[in-house]
Amino acid sequence: MRRGRTEKFIIQQIHNGAISRLPDEVVVEEPLEIRLDGNLVATTMRTPGHDYELAVGFCATENLLEDVPVTGVRYCGEGPAAEYEYNVVTVETGGRAPIPQPRLGNVSSSCGLCGSVTLTELAARMTPISEATTFGVQALNRMLEEVQSQQEMFSRTGGLHAAAVFGADGTIELVREDIGRHNAVDKVIGNRFLQEKTDAKQLGLFVSGRASFEMVQKAWTGGFGTLIAVSAPSALAVELAKRANMTLIGFARENSMNIYAGEIGQ
Repeated sequence: MRRGRTEKFIIQQIHNGAISRLPDEVVVEEPLEIRLDGNLVATTMRTPGHDYELAVGFCATENLLEDVPVTGVRYCGEGPAAEYEYNVVTVETGGRAPIPQPRLGNVSSSCGLCGSVTLTELAARMTPISEATTFGVQALNRMLEEVQSQQEMFSRTGGLHAAAVFGADGTIELVREDIGRHNAVDKVIGNRFLQEKTDAKQLGLFVSGRASFEMVQKAWTGGFGTLIAVSAPSALAVELAKRANMTLIGFARENSMNIYAGEIGQ
């Protein structure tokens, strides 16, 4: 286990035809084995840090908890401590959660549900968002400006995605970074779950990168009424957002964005 979140390397840089050697900070990517009451759920590649939030958020957004409260989260492992101690996390419910069906192989840091749930199945078991906040343009622009300054590790490495929770006036409430955009979202949702904050319809969720079906699914599971992404959504993401009664925004820049589902205020 590399205990830091970044490593430094001496690299060669070519700039305007000149070659120089200099240090560069690179983000760490390591496997995290997630267990539920000791049963293997999945192994995901992630940036170390906020592992408890990631494990709980993953279980929550995969609907593995089924409204069962989490009684504890802890690191655990078998074998040499240096290798396992901080790369295995178990989410505990006292055995009340259903026994999970483990995924085969590693879950990529860029992967969410990976096709394990269809849109029809998802829509059938979830309730559309109601009475969600309609965000104004000024609030969204404020959030987009503020979130950049809070991506501390991205500013150092250029190698991380971010997820952020923001309020009605655009104020950032929470930011998490990870090499995987799905992981960043799971960390945000896990943080709120552990604090027993279940009502997010008055809040918005920002994600760097694109808005895929899985990202909309995670936002819906987290109870968010608005999802705003830096890049494009997929067609399936737009369809799911409409079924969820969510506002979905893509290509978000200061003073420029596209609304694919729902609406925003002036």
